[in-house]
Amino acid sequence: MSQYDVEQYKIKQEPYYQPVADEVELFEAAYSVRMPMMLKGPTGCGKSRFVEYMAWKLGKPLITVACNEDITASDLVGRFLLDKDGTRWQDGPLTIAARIGAICYLDEIVEARQDTMVVIHPLTDHRRQLPLDKKGEIIEAHPDFQLVISYNPGYQSMMKDLKQSTKQRFGALDFDYPAEDVEAEIVAKESGVDLETARKLVKIAERSRNLKGHGLDEGMSTRLLTYAGKMIAQGIDPIAACHLALVRPLTDDPDIRDTLDATVATFFQ
Repeated sequence: MSQYDVEQYKIKQEPYYQPVADEVELFEAAYSVRMPMMLKGPTGCGKSRFVEYMAWKLGKPLITVACNEDITASDLVGRFLLDKDGTRWQDGPLTIAARIGAICYLDEIVEARQDTMVVIHPLTDHRRQLPLDKKGEIIEAHPDFQLVISYNPGYQSMMKDLKQSTKQRFGALDFDYPAEDVEAEIVAKESGVDLETARKLVKIAERSRNLKGHGLDEGMSTRLLTYAGKMIAQGIDPIAACHLALVRPLTDDPDIRDTLDATVATFFQ
């Protein structure tokens, strides 16, 4: 009997997710054979929401880890801790997921340290095992366990990319910002603004995305558009909301800010 309450890791309500192509059916097929999955796409385009939606649709627990450069292998698998009774072992999120049969989602995996990659390899081939070297235990992954990772391939340096030996352990789905009409529907639904306002926000975002590689590393994400929409829905002036939620977070370059501010004024004058 597991020491963990599986229900606490389940998504209780259906997350809003608007399918763009056949990604839902493809992910279901991958899960049916427990294929590890890799989601590739720009920041804020819906990768994390997609994983939440699929966990809900499949009725499986979900454990998410937001990776960063300080994440170590021990942070993922666990470590010994000292307390008043002595030394005790504490499982990490990856270990808990393997024990209870959760979908483990490692978001922005390339930000983690290289030693974490070595840890996940035995879970992504025929072995489906997680060795806990410090504890002297080998965990046989629960039959329902699946590993899902994500990263933004357009924002990685050569020093921060996945090795081929890692990539070829995963199936992959490409994500991008949705088509204009679909993205407008998503922004309207998520933020509460009317569809016409949502369309204007998407138009502004498209202009910013055209500047990628011409002064911007990334264009405005669907996530940022939703923030702007929520502010507008609360009665904030649309231009002020766009400056705060869209333009200012994106860049400190005065010329690019002026260009984006002009774009905002074009749609909300």
